[in-house]
Amino acid sequence: MQAVYKRILLKLSGEVLAGHDGKGIDFDTVENICKAVKKCADLGVEIGLVVGGGNFWRGRSSGKMDRTRADHMGMLATAMNSLALCDTLEQMGLNVRVQTAIAMQQVAEPYIRNKAVRHLEKGRVVIFGCGTGNPFFSTDTAAALRAAEINAEVVLKATNVDGVYDKDPNKYPDAVKYDRLTHTEILSKGLAVMDSTAASLCRENHIDILVFNLDDPENIVRAVQGENIGTIVTE
Repeated sequence: MQAVYKRILLKLSGEVLAGHDGKGIDFDTVENICKAVKKCADLGVEIGLVVGGGNFWRGRSSGKMDRTRADHMGMLATAMNSLALCDTLEQMGLNVRVQTAIAMQQVAEPYIRNKAVRHLEKGRVVIFGCGTGNPFFSTDTAAALRAAEINAEVVLKATNVDGVYDKDPNKYPDAVKYDRLTHTEILSKGLAVMDSTAASLCRENHIDILVFNLDDPENIVRAVQGENIGTIVTE
């Protein structure tokens, strides 16, 4: 099968990189995710990637710590995850660039939009670290922002559930899964797809969001091939 998207923004949570350990990095899990990313690249898809840092640090649960400083620590956690993904993808033969929203030129490029687009056009995977570079913004918002900046057609949000439900399916057995939603419905119903800032950014910039389960990393490949998985959020 062929890909239905030319350029995507893949959003991974930091927690998925921890595998069953719950924290840190499980490199078997990272390798399986990267194998799926490579298959997408081999299909000719241009790939931007944003990863969270929750496997190392959850700033919002840091208690008495100043929120700004806690968020800065979270940004550094995303940089570690970005480097781990970069290394694994490079070992698979892909050309990869890590760009960070906080300057750390000894280990990564600074984020420059035009440079990122040029990397994508040359077939390189670009991993965007450190969120937006600003506190009080989630990595979901960073994914929506980078997707808009690089003109991605879709944000692929890989999660631990197989789509969007009207309530938490882990708590309520009668939860109903949506196959298709609009951005406005996400916001008006308060559905937990992305935070409202990220959802609004996607709506304003006409970017679809596809939410699917990452228990099977092959779902990333199925998503770019247009298979009917998860929940699609569109206009």
